[in-house]
Amino acid sequence: MARSNLNDLLAFRAVAVERSFTRAAAQMGVSASALSHAIRGLEERLGIRLLNRTTRKVVPTEAGDRLLLSVGALFDGVEAELASLSALSDRPSGTIRITTSAHAARSILEPALIPLLAQYPDLKVELSADAGFVDIVAERFDAGVRLGETVAQDMIAVRIGPDMRMAAAASPDYLARHAAPLVPHDLARHNCINLRFPTYGGLYAWEFEKDGRALNARVDGQMIVNDTTLALQAAMDGLGIAYITEDQVLPLIAQGRLVRVLEDWCPPFPGYHLYYPSRRQHSSGFAVLIEALRYRETSAPG
Repeated sequence: MARSNLNDLLAFRAVAVERSFTRAAAQMGVSASALSHAIRGLEERLGIRLLNRTTRKVVPTEAGDRLLLSVGALFDGVEAELASLSALSDRPSGTIRITTSAHAARSILEPALIPLLAQYPDLKVELSADAGFVDIVAERFDAGVRLGETVAQDMIAVRIGPDMRMAAAASPDYLARHAAPLVPHDLARHNCINLRFPTYGGLYAWEFEKDGRALNARVDGQMIVNDTTLALQAAMDGLGIAYITEDQVLPLIAQGRLVRVLEDWCPPFPGYHLYYPSRRQHSSGFAVLIEALRYRETSAPG
């Protein structure tokens, strides 16, 4: 149907319901003469009179009543559906796709999502764990989660976790056989468990800093993995020194399964951030997700 025909049908419906060109024109925000012209054109195209006009009133003809009954029901249905969609936009729903690291998913996202998804049953969240960076626009993700210092400048970033620290650790058995390193350069004589991340285009260089002096150590060892849980297990098995985030190491240190080394070379750095394009128009679901994840200093992450 041509747009002009649709507009003319809307004009006819308004006049037929109001029984007045003046009231219908005020309702539609147009002039009475514009409505009269539209309906006259509709009648000419149909070849039949739809309204009987007098100086005092406007009454639908038999054909007009028939058209009003059918068209009115259709437009009422459309308006009802639009109203329901408007109401839906205010209720968090739909699917939100997020690319993230496996560690961020486990430590930050999943704990926050448990109560959020229970509160909003129409909301779905898809997490895609990836060790490398993903173009969230090209891959049609709604948002990504990465460390604050790695988020692109053209993205909006929301802090969702506390500052973090790295930790170098090995098993008591390994350190009983090898003297603990005192400075990063000592790692050259140690069996180190390397991490291969697509983000870095190769093996991850262990990043240290002390008293404002930064140092990247290229370490060597017999074991190379692409997941921090594998590095942890290798360290507990006595295969060498692992270098991963502190929160993953501390419970194992408390259990006596790992011993930390080079702690004074591991300062805090910005933790995880949720990022998304600045041009994004937020849905209600995305808005409540941001608030559920937003980090607050006085509360736990999430």
